[in-house]
Amino acid sequence: MPILKKEMSKLDLKFMRDTLNLAKKGVGLTSPNPMVGAIIVKDGYIIGKGYHKKAGEVHAEINALRDAKEGVKGAKLYVNLEPCNHFGKTPPCTQEIINSGIKEVVIAMVDPNPLVSGRGIHELKSSRIKIKVGILEEEAKRLNEAYIYSITHHLPFVQLKIAESLDGKIYYPALKETRHITGEESRKEVHKLRSQVDAIIIGKNTALIDNPLLTTRLVKGKNPIRIVLDSKGSLSPNLNLFKNKEAQTIVATTELADKKAISALERGGVEVITISPKDEKVDLGQLLIKLFKKGMINLLVEGGSSLSFSFLKAELVNKIVFYLSPVIAGHGLSLFKSQESLLLRLKEVKYKRLGDDLRVIGYLK
Repeated sequence: MPILKKEMSKLDLKFMRDTLNLAKKGVGLTSPNPMVGAIIVKDGYIIGKGYHKKAGEVHAEINALRDAKEGVKGAKLYVNLEPCNHFGKTPPCTQEIINSGIKEVVIAMVDPNPLVSGRGIHELKSSRIKIKVGILEEEAKRLNEAYIYSITHHLPFVQLKIAESLDGKIYYPALKETRHITGEESRKEVHKLRSQVDAIIIGKNTALIDNPLLTTRLVKGKNPIRIVLDSKGSLSPNLNLFKNKEAQTIVATTELADKKAISALERGGVEVITISPKDEKVDLGQLLIKLFKKGMINLLVEGGSSLSFSFLKAELVNKIVFYLSPVIAGHGLSLFKSQESLLLRLKEVKYKRLGDDLRVIGYLK
């Protein structure tokens, strides 16, 4: 069914921006659902607003209807994603909208979920509710990029974070004392990024060398699941990832792993998932499939050179977040080994200064 887009008015743009900003309040909390905001406008004034707060809880449109300070009959509803028309963990939103007497619904984008796509709009139209679609559509798609990618590809959206010195080092001897390549502003932003994803992935070497916590202690926000790849089950249960209980830790291993070591981790409360090996390593493609089936749609890779290169070579990275620090390290570990060849050009590149660091964000898919 074709969806006709309508011209935008200044008020439509204003209220849809407000709706998108409201939706952002659910960042990191709604997965595997999208972030959705809803605003009800009557006679040019907002009389109700709501957002999807957590997966499994009431949707944005229902929260907005409940928040309305007066009757909504004849009002206009703004929502950044097509209202659902099917039963999931919550009832369909379309019927509540129809019953409320809303006369017009302004939608940023059609939901790519096959259970909804175009059907919610059709149901509203069938009840003689006026529809506008495509208001700030690109901004709406960027907000829910992980949801859109996961629902259309049946894989998680993968971000790769890299921190590097001016001369291309991701680790050098002085880090034993300083601990960080980048400055405080960059580190706080990385912790904020962690709070927005479902899980962080690192490799065995990063776990051993850095012994990280991988929490969001520098900002307010939830801790993501920590996933460490250890194909042979050789990691010590005394690492911070296993002793610290602020976040869940998963070890992804293979049939090559030492059974006693794996049992010891499981007794300590660590979840272990077994993936078929590829060149005696965890098969990354199979890992992503398994994580998607577990409901994870937004992943952050924070590994070292080997894991970063493996993800890039396998073409499993969607987005790169690169921090360049004004440090000349000299001797140290480069992102890639000299014999590794890779040429990738980022798209939709954005630059931002964070203290003395430069952040570069771009897309590969």
